[in-house]
Order: sequence, then C-alpha cells, then structure tokens
Amino acid sequence: MHLLPFFEPFDGADAGFDPVDHLTVDPRLGTWDDVAALAERFDVTADVIVNHVSADSPQFADVLERGAASPHDGMFLTLGGVFGGGATEADLLRIYRPRPGLPFTPVTVGGERRLAWTTFTPAQMDLDVADPATTAYHDAILDRMAASGVRMLRLDAVGYAVKTAGTSCFMTPETFAFIDSLTERAHARGLEVLVEIHSHYALQVEVGDRVDRVYDFALPPLVLHALIAADAAPLRRWLEIRPANAITVLDTHDGIGVIDVAADGASPELAGLLDTHQIDALVEAIHANSGGASRLATGAAASNVDLYQVNCTYYDALGRDNLRYLLARALQLFVPGIPQIYYVGLLAGENDVERLERTGVGRDINRHAYSEAEVAAALERPVVQCLLDLIRLRNEHPAFDGSFTHAEPEPGVLELAWRAGPRQAVLRARLAEGTYELDCS
Repeated sequence: MHLLPFFEPFDGADAGFDPVDHLTVDPRLGTWDDVAALAERFDVTADVIVNHVSADSPQFADVLERGAASPHDGMFLTLGGVFGGGATEADLLRIYRPRPGLPFTPVTVGGERRLAWTTFTPAQMDLDVADPATTAYHDAILDRMAASGVRMLRLDAVGYAVKTAGTSCFMTPETFAFIDSLTERAHARGLEVLVEIHSHYALQVEVGDRVDRVYDFALPPLVLHALIAADAAPLRRWLEIRPANAITVLDTHDGIGVIDVAADGASPELAGLLDTHQIDALVEAIHANSGGASRLATGAAASNVDLYQVNCTYYDALGRDNLRYLLARALQLFVPGIPQIYYVGLLAGENDVERLERTGVGRDINRHAYSEAEVAAALERPVVQCLLDLIRLRNEHPAFDGSFTHAEPEPGVLELAWRAGPRQAVLRARLAEGTYELDCS
C-alpha cells in the first residue's frame, strides 16, 4: 500500500509534495500510530521528498531571518552556491527542468538578495543534499519511517536532487552516488528503496540495477499504443529489456508519461521505445478518447515543458471502454513485477474537469476526491468488480510464482503466460478487437 504524502500539510501547494514538516503526520489525517497500524496489515510504502521542502518550513524561515547565523543555512541551494564563479548562458540553458523558465526564485536571506534554487515551484525550496544538516534531516525521516513500520521508501524527484555546475543537474554521476548512499542508509534501517524517475528508458534500466525497486513508467504508454494501434511490437521489445524488479503501473497521481518512451531529449540519437509519429498518434488518440478534456490538462495547462506527460485518467484515455480498460489492467497484472493500481484507476474514474477548472493544475484532472458514497457506488459497477476479480487472480493463483513467457501467436494477438509446474495462467489479448481470454488451471 503506497500512502501518498500525509505530512503536514497534505494539501499544500503541491498536494503534499511540499512538506512544511516531514516528521509530522497532518493531524487532519491521523498520527504515526495510524501509519504503524496500517503497517501491521500491509506492506506500506511512503514518500521521502528528498529534493526540497516547503518555503514555509521552519528551517527555511530561520534561514530567511538569520542568514548565515542559522544552523540550517547550508541546507538550501542558491545559484551562487552551485556556480561559485558565475554561470554562463550556456550553463543555465543546460539545466534540465520539467517546467517553463529557469529554476530560481529571488529571496532575501538575512537582508541579502539571493537566487534560491527552486526546481518545481517557488513554494518548494531545493536542498543541498551534500550538506551535513540535510543529511541529518534525511536520516531523521528514515528513522521515523522505520519506527512506524514503513517497508519501502519512494524517493520522490530524486533525479533532480544533486546540482553540479556544467551539467544538466539531472541524473548525473553525483546523483547516482547520492542514491547509492541513501539506499545504503535505508537498508541499515531495514527499509527498501523505490526510485521515481521519468526519463529515457535506458536510464530506468540502469537505475533498476542499483536499487530495490524502480517504476515501470514505460508500461502505461506502451499498453495504450498496443490497444490503440493494435501493435504489440514495442511492448514486446520492452518486455525483453525492462528491469525485473519493477513496480508496474498504468496510472499514478501524475500524468501518463510520454518522456518514458520517447527519444532522449539530451541525446536524440538514443531512440525511444516509440518513434515521434507513434507518440503523436498516441497523444492525439488520448485527446480524442477523452473528448478533449486531456488536452485542457496537458502541456502549458500543467506547467510542463513541451509534452512531458498527458494528464488524463487511464479509463478516459481508453474512451471509457470497459472491456478495453479491463484488458489494459490484465496486461499490467500479467507483466512481471509488483502491480500498483492508483485509487482513481481502481474505481475506473473519469476525468475531474470541474476540479481542473477550479485549481488550474493539469494533474488534478486525475485526482478526484471521492466521497464515501461515490466509493460505494463505484464498487458496485461491473467494470470495477471485474477488475477486483483480476487483482484476486494475480494475488492468489500459484502460476504467478513460476516463469513468465510472452508470444504473438498470430498478428494482433498478444499472449502473456505464467507457468509453475502443472499450474498456468495465460492471457490472450486480441488487440484490434480490445477483447481477451483467460486460461487458468
């Protein structure tokens, strides 16, 4: 069970990913005792926001007031702190940021004007992960998680955590060294590590070799492409090279990642899992299937650079076609790894255009706040009941403890199979028709 950020406040400028106090559960949600109680029943995953804290955090407030006299002064990155000798125009343009503009916000620190490093928003102040005070801050979070029975840590936005002058400041060798260090410290506390990185697929494979778990963010667009274009080839290629220690997803609290199947933006000669024409066709199909709602929530509407993610529920991305949606979930559940199903996806949720219009945040289209009555009604829908049956099959059938194979016995038919001794679970997907058969024994 992955608990999305529950720290104080859980409803800040970035939906909890901007903690004022990472060591306190927002009292509107509960306490650490409640987290521990859940951990007695489930393997709990929780976020560690390693890259930044809220601009309203007590540490940053103290730095603003006291400047260099604050014990937290070294925790926060500035332009001058990274580029001590000054940054050239080329240096600044080299910095990778999934938002428009440069990642700096003017602040007054102890009476002096500085440019604070703010990768995501001016409300999220980036940390210097090499500073001893930041290391102590991160270790305190690890200690609190371990004491509360958390099993796995999701390292949020870790790809941006290390800033090195003259580089893109994204997934550099120094970033890998930081991930290795944090993973070692987590393991010392009995915690596993899950890394969240949206980037070229080769990087996902490389990261997967160094940590306990990595997200399979290529799977969502590849499954959509297979169903929309009736083309299993890119998905089958990915099945041959993907990390075996993956968390499989079709949807999360963010959008459907396009960057994860595209060519490398920094090195275009590194081809993606889909080519430009396939990506364009996929994105347009999602917009058409969603009645244009996803177009309203994507790109500039989500404050993203170019087309980083398409914001849409997975159910709407498939045109609310129940059978195709169940086929997509069956494919996810049959792909090797640990399946994770986002709460909106579990309930076959539709785009929340009203919330999007209210907040102006593109990702909010896929973050509907369900009432208890809405949850109860959704659980009665046949599509949701069938999805729950598929989940039970994945959890309980002994074939999934065996070996996995995939094949394309005829054009447009994809077969995913698990076998353990005499037991088998076989999924035959007819991509063009959007139908499937299960053969389980």
